[in-house]
Amino acid sequence: MTAPGSVLVVDDDSAIRTVVAAALKREGHRVTTAASIAELRRVLVNGLPDVLVTDVVLPDGNGLDVVAALVDEHPTLPVIVFSAQNTLATAVRATEVGAFDYLPKPFDLDVLAQAVRGAMARGRRQPADLPDAETGAGTSLIGRSPAMQEVYRVIARVVSNDLTVLISGESGTGKELVAKAIHDLGPRRRAPFVALNMAAIPRELIEAELFGHERGAFTGAAARVAGKFEQAAGGTLFLDEIGDMPMDAQTRLLRVLQSGEFTTVGGARTIRADVRIVAATNKDLNQLVQAGQFREDLFYRLNVVPVALPSLRERRQDVQLLARHFLDRAAEDGLPRKQLDRDAVAVLEAFDWPGNVRQLENLMRRIAALSRDEWIDSATIRRALGEANAAMPAMGDAGIEAAVRARLERIAIEEPGALDDGSLYDRIIGEVERPLIEAMLARHQHNQLRAARALGINRNTLRKRLDTLGIGLGGRQDDSE
Repeated sequence: MTAPGSVLVVDDDSAIRTVVAAALKREGHRVTTAASIAELRRVLVNGLPDVLVTDVVLPDGNGLDVVAALVDEHPTLPVIVFSAQNTLATAVRATEVGAFDYLPKPFDLDVLAQAVRGAMARGRRQPADLPDAETGAGTSLIGRSPAMQEVYRVIARVVSNDLTVLISGESGTGKELVAKAIHDLGPRRRAPFVALNMAAIPRELIEAELFGHERGAFTGAAARVAGKFEQAAGGTLFLDEIGDMPMDAQTRLLRVLQSGEFTTVGGARTIRADVRIVAATNKDLNQLVQAGQFREDLFYRLNVVPVALPSLRERRQDVQLLARHFLDRAAEDGLPRKQLDRDAVAVLEAFDWPGNVRQLENLMRRIAALSRDEWIDSATIRRALGEANAAMPAMGDAGIEAAVRARLERIAIEEPGALDDGSLYDRIIGEVERPLIEAMLARHQHNQLRAARALGINRNTLRKRLDTLGIGLGGRQDDSE
């Protein structure tokens, strides 16, 4: 364990100073506190602490400006920044000025104590070479929930290097926004950001899309075409839906990541790959590896820095902020300006959002375009959500999981009490099980033995389910083979 040292805590909230100081004193540290920048400077006259812990917003200035000056003057001073301004811009700015760590408020005291121990043991990190965090991608990601704070912390730590990043998350969570933020805040920001969706490219053309092709390389190749690796030279190549990449293309991509070189399809000249790779997937690549559908060695090459992007239902406290942002953007695009009342926000926050942030954005734009009133109430939101669910097919490419989620959302709108009264499991299982059993009985001419065998259950179990679900057989009970 790291030996105790001296810690200076700066925050204008006396309650926070007291609690933090007490926690650090229990760790054996000598703690001094200050409530302002002026008081901080008076304390520093007597010497530097081993670790400085400071808030961003102070009554007489911005704590990050002070941190920047202190770190510039005293490069060995580790600084831990905490803030209630829980944005990507704050996290990146803290890294930019050379902070050892950044903690969003409210934070766990054990996490702070661990950060202080780490600061004393390892010393401060080198400041990242970043642009002004208040511009560019600093505003592309929105949310102050704890789940998004962790995303911001990871982004802040990887923007200054070329480590490969793998972003995982459901469709519509904003994976490309994270990739763009990593690009726009990093040293490659002046070079191209090129995106390629693996699921949208025919399998036979993926290699040509990635690496380019020479004239005559295949039928229809009338001229040489540069691939995405060449187009993104010096910048970032974003490989979206990487889990849909065919195995032969995975092999070529792995070879490029290992050697740093590639050749075009039909070409012989070796080209240096000068790109940063950021990949994304809405699938569980570990499961694909186990199923033999994704190369394990490629997975480890891509998963150097994993970023798990939360679904919108895991960050409900961000829904209001996002909704208002999308309404503002709609107004900027010429649509009528709308406002959400408190009840409307409550309905939005209670919804499960299977389409995540993308679904919320589309809903806000539709309401901005179609609603007559400036103030949007809960009834308008419920109608819009109900229409969206009615327009959504119960089944389809997304499969039964999407159908179940859609059903739950409809129940949440129409019968919210059913989500908490203990009936939900039997209700949903029954709604799925009934058409399944009825379809199998019809397929096997209501022969229970054959239907049970097709379902993978015994006949007694099937009969019990028929009674429970109230499924009649129309007088046909023939169980003979």
